[in-house]
Amino acid sequence: MTREKIYLFDTTLRDGQQTPGIDFSVEDKIAIATMLDEFGLDYVEGGYPGANPTDTAFFDEKRTKSASFVAFGMTKRAGISASNDPGLASLLQAKADAICFVAKSWDYHVKVALGCTNEENLESIAESVNAAVNAGKEALVDCEHFFDGYKANPTYALACAKTAYEAGARWVVLCDTNGGSQPPEIRAIVEAVIACGVPGHCLGIHAHNDTGQAVANSLTAVEAGVRQIQGTLNGIGERCGNANLITLIPTLALKRAYSERFETTIDAERLVGLTSLSHAFDELLNRSPDHQAPYVGASAFATKAGIHASALLKDPRTYEHVPPESVGNFRKVMVSDQGGKSNFINALKRRGIEVGKDDPKLDQLIQIVKEREATGYAYEGADASFELLARRTLGTIPEFFAIDGFRVMVERRFDSHGRVKIVSEAVVKIIIDGQTIMSVAEGDGPVNALDLALRKNFGKYQHEIDDLELADFKVRILNGGTEAVTRVLIESTDSDGVRWWTVGVSENIIDASFQALMDSVIYKLMKNRHMAGRIAAE
Repeated sequence: MTREKIYLFDTTLRDGQQTPGIDFSVEDKIAIATMLDEFGLDYVEGGYPGANPTDTAFFDEKRTKSASFVAFGMTKRAGISASNDPGLASLLQAKADAICFVAKSWDYHVKVALGCTNEENLESIAESVNAAVNAGKEALVDCEHFFDGYKANPTYALACAKTAYEAGARWVVLCDTNGGSQPPEIRAIVEAVIACGVPGHCLGIHAHNDTGQAVANSLTAVEAGVRQIQGTLNGIGERCGNANLITLIPTLALKRAYSERFETTIDAERLVGLTSLSHAFDELLNRSPDHQAPYVGASAFATKAGIHASALLKDPRTYEHVPPESVGNFRKVMVSDQGGKSNFINALKRRGIEVGKDDPKLDQLIQIVKEREATGYAYEGADASFELLARRTLGTIPEFFAIDGFRVMVERRFDSHGRVKIVSEAVVKIIIDGQTIMSVAEGDGPVNALDLALRKNFGKYQHEIDDLELADFKVRILNGGTEAVTRVLIESTDSDGVRWWTVGVSENIIDASFQALMDSVIYKLMKNRHMAGRIAAE
C-alpha cells in the first residue's frame, strides 16, 4: 500500500514570534532555521520581509539548504495593481523559495479590516498568487479566520479558497485563527472545501490552541483530507499557541492509525533527534522545558507509582505507549533503586564510561547528582558538566590546573564628558605545574571580564583553548528575592564545530558563572585528548 505524504510546515519564526516575551534576533532566526532544516521539515517560514528590520535582513539570504524557505505577507492592497504594491514587491524580492500570502476569508473582516468589497478581496488573492507564480515562487495562501468565516458565510469562504487554488496556489491553508473550532466542525468544513473543488493534496491546516485542541484539530483535518500541517516548535504562538509539531510529528510517525496511511520526511533516524530539538529550542529561548510535554518531556516516560514501576521493569509496554528511545527520550523509574542505577549506567555507557552496577562509586555519583539537582543544578541541559562530574567521581580526570582564587571588581564612574561608564575588571590566579599565574582582564561586564581573565594566560595549555568560544550565556533565577539562587548555563564551541553545555549554581551569579566557565575549559582539554565528548562529537 502506497502511503500519502504529509507535508510539515514550520511557522516558529513567524507565527511563533508572536508569543508574548519572545523576540528573535537575526542570529536567533538563523540558528533556529538551521535546526529546522537539519531536522528535515518541508517548509520553514521565516517571517515578514519588509515589515521590520529583522525579518528584512533575515531574507537577504536563503537560510535553508533542503527545506523550502518561505516569506510571509499580505495579499496586494485593493485599489492598486500588483506591480505597484510595495509590500508585494518586498515579498517577490526576498530570497525565498515560496511566498505564503495571508488572505481574509471571513466577509466580516473584509469589510471591517480591509475596507473593500468581497469581489476586490478575491481579485487581490488571485493577482497576488499570479505575481508569485510568475516570479518563479511557490505560492501558498493562508485563508485567515477560514472556519469562523465559513460558519458566517460558507459561500464566500469557499470562494476565497477556490480563487486561491484556481489562481495557481500550491497550497490553500485553512486557518482556525481564533482557535475555537471543534474537531467535528473541522472535519465537516474540510470535507466541504474538498467537495467544492479544492483537492485535499493542495489543502493545509493552521490550527491555534485556544481550546487545547490544535493537535487534535490538525489530525482531524488530515483524516478529512488535508495534506499539509502548519505548526511551531513546542507549540509556541500568540495567546495559547499553535499546533505543536513536536507532538504531531511522532504521532504521525508512530501511531498506526496514521503511520500505515501517511509518511513524512521525518524517518525513524531523524525522529530520535526530536527530544534534543525540543530541548535545544527551549534553551535558546532561555526557558525551562515542559516536564510533562508529550513524547519529549522529562516526565513523559517517568514512573513513580510502585505497582507501575514493577510492571514497567518486567515489560515496558505495560506503561509506555511508544518506546522512549524512538523519540530520543529515556525511561525513568523513579521509585526503584535498581531502575535508577540502570538509568545511570545507560547514561554513562553512552558517554563511553563503563561502571558496574555494584560499584560503590556509582552509588556515590547518584547521590551527588540527586543532592545537586535538589539545590538547582540541571544536568539534563548541561551534558558536559554531567560527564565531568561522572568522570571526576569515578576518578578519571587529570588535574590540568587549579584556581587559587579570583576577584571581580565593578566600578561605576563618570567620564570626562559626564557620561556614566561601567568598568569591570577581573583577576584570576591559576596554578599550573606548581607555578602560579596571575591573569588580569577588563570586560564588558563582570562575567565577560572573568572569562577573559581565566583564558588570557593558560600557560602550556594556552594553544589548546585558543579556539574555545562561548556561544551563549543564560541566567535563570531559581527562587525569589535579591538573595535568590542563580543557575548559569553556558554553551561553548570550538573550531571542530562541536558544542557543549556546562552549568553552575550559586547565590552569587559571578560564582555560578565561574563554575560553568571552569567546566567548559576542563571539558575542552579533555575533549582535545579524546577523554570526553563522545556524545557531543557524534
